[in-house]
Amino acid sequence: MAEPLGSSANPLRVAIIGSGPSGFYAAAHLQSQDDLTVEIDMFDRLPTPYGLVRGGVAPDHQKIKSVTKAYDRIAAHPDFRFYGNVSFGKDMSHAEFLNYYHAIIYAVGAQTDRHMGIPGENLPGSHPATEFVAWYNAHPDFADHKFDLTQENVAVIGLGNVAMDVIRILARTPDELTETDIADYALDQLKHSSVKSIYVLGRRGPAQSAFTNPEIKELGELDDASVIVAQNEVILDPVSRQYIDSGVDRVASKNVEILKGFAAQGDTGKPRKIIMRFCVSPVEIIGTDKVEAIKLVKNELVPNDKGDLKPKPTDEFETIPVGLVFRSVGYKGQAVPDVPFDDKSGTIPNHLGRVLTAPKTGEQVIGEYAVGWIKRGPSGIIGTNKPDSVETVNSLLDDLRAGKLLAPATPDRDKMEALLNERGIQYVTFEDWHYLDTVEQERGEFRSAPRLKFSRVDEMLKAIKERKSATQEMQAAAAATPPPLPAD
Repeated sequence: MAEPLGSSANPLRVAIIGSGPSGFYAAAHLQSQDDLTVEIDMFDRLPTPYGLVRGGVAPDHQKIKSVTKAYDRIAAHPDFRFYGNVSFGKDMSHAEFLNYYHAIIYAVGAQTDRHMGIPGENLPGSHPATEFVAWYNAHPDFADHKFDLTQENVAVIGLGNVAMDVIRILARTPDELTETDIADYALDQLKHSSVKSIYVLGRRGPAQSAFTNPEIKELGELDDASVIVAQNEVILDPVSRQYIDSGVDRVASKNVEILKGFAAQGDTGKPRKIIMRFCVSPVEIIGTDKVEAIKLVKNELVPNDKGDLKPKPTDEFETIPVGLVFRSVGYKGQAVPDVPFDDKSGTIPNHLGRVLTAPKTGEQVIGEYAVGWIKRGPSGIIGTNKPDSVETVNSLLDDLRAGKLLAPATPDRDKMEALLNERGIQYVTFEDWHYLDTVEQERGEFRSAPRLKFSRVDEMLKAIKERKSATQEMQAAAAATPPPLPAD
């Protein structure tokens, strides 16, 4: 009689595609099942783990990155393996994953920006904010991107935390950035930046801003930048005023309070200006061969059918001269090879994390699950992914008990690794990542930074190989050295 699935003799084999927070939280919940033996193989197309914690969190927010210590503990579990530098659908096909695993969890995030759909959006000098974020965070896909920091006037479109990150990095002094883990090439270019005025453009009002209290407060603490908010920009419409006075949303109330403080303070005389504008929407990015200006329409806020306020354009327009634009108007997921995808929402269609063949009315795709932003859309902070991942894993566990998982022909980790080796895929283990992590930290010491990241995959693989070889040689030499003779 076959051993039950999830027993030590017949482990439950789960592949997690993506190594960001949602993937690690899914792994943690699987590991917490005391009555199950679960082999977790986590894959990432990059050699490095942690997803947006490494590639998206701003370099001047090191405290947030300390969450990776919890992920390290998850990765230390004896039945956990990391396979970096392996692309799903390329190095191993979807069908091959089905051959090795009882379940697959997609934790691939939302990797692209939404478009505004206005004329001039794709002019040189107009960029998705996430590309700038990935560039200064040394993401290999964006290390060669170019941003014209010789421009004096910049527009940042959006009022979320990503927009605030972009503003801070543009406004900080070199001294403020030197002791962070910002990419070396980004630090060099920012040292020579000509940016003087940063226009922050939001389509709704101060009460509807999506940034958190610490993010907006931090703008007022920069060494070389003043936050300028005109008094008329913080006058609330009656509905917003009633909402703030109700006290139901403390974050929104505090945001308005902070913004009113900036308005009362005025220009503090610092060389860079962060000029915040509300209830304006871009209608055109103007330029011939590159960005030269941005045209805005003034909005009024009106109730929608959900009881919220939506921006309604008026007949009042203005044009601001800018030479660089960063668009931060939301993320969108990308399709995963051979996996159902809802292009409208930018997510994998699912119910409680179970992948469906189509949104809402689709049938369940047996053994396949989604977590994080590719499951629910781009919302929430790092911690939001924990309950989201728990919900999905609970669906998986219910399906295990109901006998509704995959029946792979070769549920064998060694054979899966043999396939990768046969194809010459230089996969990166979590031990390999620790070698790279050590080298990056050592590289950062010369500028008192937490680390100096590698920004190219070939350099990462070379550094791992060299450090691994040197460590092994030292260990071999230490083992060959005879112990000292006892003293007379």
